[in-house]
Amino acid sequence: MSTDTMTQGWARPFPAAQAAVNMGTGAPRAGGSLGGVMSWQSLGSVLADQQEQARARAEADNAKPMVQGLAAHIHSCWADAKSARADVTTEMIEAARSLEGKYTTAMETQLAQQRGSTIYMMLFAAKARAMKALVGDVILLSGSDKPWTLAPTPKPDLPDDVVAGIFKETVQVVAQAEASGQPMDTEQVRQMLRDARDKADNALNAEARHRVGMEERRMEDMLLEGGFYPALSEFLDDMAPYPTAFIKGPVVRRVGTLRWQAGPDGAWSPVVDRALVPQWERVDPMRMYPARGARSVQDGYLIELHDLGLDALEEMKGVPGYSDDAINMVITENASGLLSHAWAFAPPDRADLERPRMGRPAQTVQALQFWGRVPGQLLRDWGMDESEVPDATTSYDVEAWLIDRWVIRAIINTDPLARRPYYACSYDPVPGRVWGRSLYAAMRDCQLMCNAAARALDINMGISSGPQVGVDVDRMPAGESITEMYPWKIWQFGSSASGSTLPPLTFFQPDSHANELMLVYEKFSVLADEYTGIPRYMTGSPDVGGAGRTASGMSMMIGNASKTVKNLVANVDRCVFTPLLTDLHTYIMRFVDDPSIKGDVNVVARGAQSMAVKEAAQVRRNEFLAATANPIDMQIVGVEGRAALLRETAKTLDIDPDTVVPPISDIRLRLAQAQQAQMQAMAAQGQQGQQGQQGQQPAPPGKPDQTQLVNGAPVTQNFDQRATG
Repeated sequence: MSTDTMTQGWARPFPAAQAAVNMGTGAPRAGGSLGGVMSWQSLGSVLADQQEQARARAEADNAKPMVQGLAAHIHSCWADAKSARADVTTEMIEAARSLEGKYTTAMETQLAQQRGSTIYMMLFAAKARAMKALVGDVILLSGSDKPWTLAPTPKPDLPDDVVAGIFKETVQVVAQAEASGQPMDTEQVRQMLRDARDKADNALNAEARHRVGMEERRMEDMLLEGGFYPALSEFLDDMAPYPTAFIKGPVVRRVGTLRWQAGPDGAWSPVVDRALVPQWERVDPMRMYPARGARSVQDGYLIELHDLGLDALEEMKGVPGYSDDAINMVITENASGLLSHAWAFAPPDRADLERPRMGRPAQTVQALQFWGRVPGQLLRDWGMDESEVPDATTSYDVEAWLIDRWVIRAIINTDPLARRPYYACSYDPVPGRVWGRSLYAAMRDCQLMCNAAARALDINMGISSGPQVGVDVDRMPAGESITEMYPWKIWQFGSSASGSTLPPLTFFQPDSHANELMLVYEKFSVLADEYTGIPRYMTGSPDVGGAGRTASGMSMMIGNASKTVKNLVANVDRCVFTPLLTDLHTYIMRFVDDPSIKGDVNVVARGAQSMAVKEAAQVRRNEFLAATANPIDMQIVGVEGRAALLRETAKTLDIDPDTVVPPISDIRLRLAQAQQAQMQAMAAQGQQGQQGQQGQQPAPPGKPDQTQLVNGAPVTQNFDQRATG
């Protein structure tokens, strides 16, 4: 459960156990007295009294007009949201059953009455798997291939102290020039300021890139540890059958981690640390109820239906923002069977397929998590002070939890922009609506026609597989079995009472329409490819005709078909990655105590872009490496730039770049050492030249000098040639 730190005013902790012996003169209950001075009670009586007091407090708190008003408001929103989602619910149930290869309940009843075939062709399930594979191949990646990155803002603002330092340094230079008798004109001062600002901008951009790189690594680590990518995989599973898929996070939970600690005797023992960890999870679309007419999950109110285990309720107690008394009453009433669940159960038309997945498991209670706006005066009536609710006439976004009639939590949304931690995306978004169009909706008619053709084919093949027999029952003796037919069977006939000369048995063969039905099935199967934009050859099917029979034609067909996948990935980029990572950056800025990663960033979701450049990027990178492998370009790129290119190339080859390219610090050290060696060699060369000019014996003509250059190559000139040169 989320562990927000906002505390609601009416929530008070469950009182600690009091002493078993109460001093006073009250009459003893289930106990006795000692000398008329001290009365005592048994522990059971004390606990019973405490439970009665807690119940009285909970009833009193829950009976307050403001609490009852909130509960009634949530119930009203819940009923309206269920009514508004009725058609979507029916579509989602049908799509979920289609994934399992099952007809709707009404269709199953109709087929049973007709005694028809119940065969179900898993056409939609195959399309759903294909869509998941194609989209997941792009966005279910991490590390250097992840479909997102961070970038500094295009023009980072210079800090005030840096700007002041530039002006101060410029003033000092101008003053020194005037003192030396060489005053500077206005244009020279302006140019100096421009140069200083450009230098500061470059330094600031380098620092911004460094900070962004550190934050990107921190984000990637948080996403991996928080289960983002498994949740994203489940999110993609929902995009095919449901009109809209949902993912939620970061939800901060207290998670236990295991570490090993060495004891005094040298033995290692496990130690469990419980820390607050941001996590992400897929939300079942069946449990999401947006407001009627809501344009997005951030518009209007939003309700999520939860199944809470008793252990989860116990963990909520003591957490700021939760009412311990209300939670205790929920647990008590659930144990005694007084807690009502009918108000929150799923629609009664949900079939057996959904009951195991969506119904209420044993030992759980259902809760509504409400996100919406509430008047400030109502929040003040709850007990929030003016620092939390500064304006009583303004509505505030709140998060409230309701179980039956008990409000167990109510806090103000702690997000600075009052955003909810939900992100939604559809296979085919509908502008101005939370619910879009699903992949199942795009091919529903094709699925139904293929099923109808398959059922008819099943029946026709059975009927036409053998002869049909007509029997004149008047000529059959008593007891003759006319329902069995096998080779070498002997039939007994009598004379016709009407004197008919027709044969007593008539054989005829029903026509087979298998070819026609197969053509119908194939036609609508091809239409499903067209309607969904995911043809079979995208997943490796060899049954391709026309232009697909050649390599170039197949490449063109795949390129055109991939536009649908690119559009899906672009939707995920826009609706999930960009807002989710932006909110994660806000979370890091607010709660992560690391000054080195603070700053402005832009989230770059590059999933759709990576599809276009992923295959060609390596080729272009290799071409760039080859084109810059010359002395002139090396002077421009430099050793550090070349090292950066080699690092990126190593990453694409699945090679650890740290094992191939040394760190920048080592490269700089090597460059400094080479430069120092070169300077020493030049100094030694100069000393040899001076000694030669002072009368020392020169080297014999034709004998090469063994002096080496800085790069290790020997000098090919003779000493006397260099001396005379």
